[in-house]
Amino acid sequence: MTVSALSFLRTPLAVAVLAGVTTAACASPQHGNAGISEADVLAAQQAWGNALVQISKDYEAGGIERARATARSVIDAAYGYNLGPVLFKPTLTVAPQTFRTTADGALAYFVGHDDQFPNDSGFALKGWRSVEVDNAALFIDGNTAMSMGNVSITDKHGHVTTVDKTWGYSLDSEGTLRIVLHHSSLPYQP
Repeated sequence: MTVSALSFLRTPLAVAVLAGVTTAACASPQHGNAGISEADVLAAQQAWGNALVQISKDYEAGGIERARATARSVIDAAYGYNLGPVLFKPTLTVAPQTFRTTADGALAYFVGHDDQFPNDSGFALKGWRSVEVDNAALFIDGNTAMSMGNVSITDKHGHVTTVDKTWGYSLDSEGTLRIVLHHSSLPYQP
């Protein structure tokens, strides 16, 4: 299994976005029967962060169409929309479109510019430059895994936004690690 076993990694874009993220644990031949490893989860989180930064940079360099193409590739490769609804609750969404159980809803959240989701401004278009994941805990059981912790995202001006993040992962029938749960929220401020 390659880094988080994302088929996205087989594309030229992925080579540029995720260069150097493959781990020996993910690539081991015996891994296929062992289920998800901690290294797989950590690699998937790093890949997600790298992809978010790449979408921002593609937007700055090539506009919305380039950013949309990158985001669509990331969503198709990383998320489990091919398996059914993904339990995706983005950070900055409001009713009646709080939850994004479809790939089109996820794409609108990441890049905006979609009349069906008028409140989306494009979370991935905010000039992100780095992403750091600090897991509070990981739960791994065979072909499923969950993580919970904080994700700190730094923009091009050095401003850091920290969100509470929960991800759930599942291996699909081809052994590809897919995000099937993604919940993000701003920390509670009493």
